Amino acid sequence: MTDFATTKALFHLPEGMIYLDGNSLGPLPKTAATRVTRTVEAEWGEMLITGWNKAGWMAQPSVLGDRIGRLIGAEPGHVTTGDTLSIKVYQALAAALEMRPDRRVILSDNGNFPSDLYMAEGLLRQLGSGYELRVVDPDQVADALTDEIAVMMLTQVDYRTGRMHDMADLTARAHAVGALTVWDLAHSAGAFPVHLARDGADFAVGCTYKYLNAGPGAPAFIYVAPRHAERVQPALSGWLGHEAPFAFDLDYRPGARIERMRVGTPPVLQMAALEASLDIWDQVDLDDLRAASVALCEQFIAGVEATCPDLVLASPRDAAQRGSQVSFHFADGYAAMQALIAHGVIGDFRAPDIMRFGFTPLFIDAGDVDQAIAILGEIMRDRLWDREAYKIRAAVT
Repeated sequence: MTDFATTKALFHLPEGMIYLDGNSLGPLPKTAATRVTRTVEAEWGEMLITGWNKAGWMAQPSVLGDRIGRLIGAEPGHVTTGDTLSIKVYQALAAALEMRPDRRVILSDNGNFPSDLYMAEGLLRQLGSGYELRVVDPDQVADALTDEIAVMMLTQVDYRTGRMHDMADLTARAHAVGALTVWDLAHSAGAFPVHLARDGADFAVGCTYKYLNAGPGAPAFIYVAPRHAERVQPALSGWLGHEAPFAFDLDYRPGARIERMRVGTPPVLQMAALEASLDIWDQVDLDDLRAASVALCEQFIAGVEATCPDLVLASPRDAAQRGSQVSFHFADGYAAMQALIAHGVIGDFRAPDIMRFGFTPLFIDAGDVDQAIAILGEIMRDRLWDREAYKIRAAVT
């Protein structure tokens, strides 16, 4: 049984703040600063370039990949870390399209994170005429799976509403028509149990700065199913994805299995922070995590609906169809969120009218939820949000 009081004590949480935005940027593990300092001083400082061997920097992407793999139900040796999520989306899409040369359509939905769609558009422009990105409503994806589809690319959890796709069902449907799947786990990894191997996913990608708490700019990860690992051809054939980087061959030969999906130099300092966070995750049972998350979300929904009649639930009411976040519609949602932040409760806003709250049992408990409900209720009841200062849009919402 996971002791979430113990995990909460392992994070730095500013005094007086209730942090309901770990689905956007996770808080700082208390050991991360020490771990990064050690990397800077004892490894970079004292070892200099020998740190690639002595400190294990070169192996970090795969070592950390396996630790993430436990959280997403991946087979050992089939996840690697590095680069950004957009880069990993591009890699997975390009590899999947090449494996279906007789097809020209990528299927996605309008609940997908926009940058995934941008990467798909850019890739298809490079490939030339005849390719199509087909975007449908989330509930139309199953019906849109036809024998035209080369790749189904979906974010498992809608970043705005928390609506969750059924990975097992949609993957099976995609395979039934001969399509491959790319799953974006940005709002899944660390939010609830994911079962890539069990559900038959072909490719998956995700980030580590949200629920995995590795800090701003933390590296992404990519998964390739074992049945594809020796077949995929990396469109971004980076030096570190080469079979023998230090042979310095002029021709590219892909590395073995997941190693071929490496591109750029590992972000060593950021991976040190990720390592500190994964030490906490090693203490967490994912079924316990899911049960606690559902309880917190249900508590929040009930409390907000009882005290804030102007807010309309945007997330699925059924917890089985929802990730680890709760969203509400409110026409002046941006201003209301700024007022809430000013009163010590951190959530975020997503256009056009979504107030979004993430629930991470690792550092959020029932007492935090009760307090957040009370503060939000006061802000809405007394219209504390209706001030010009709260309506001025910042660069990041």
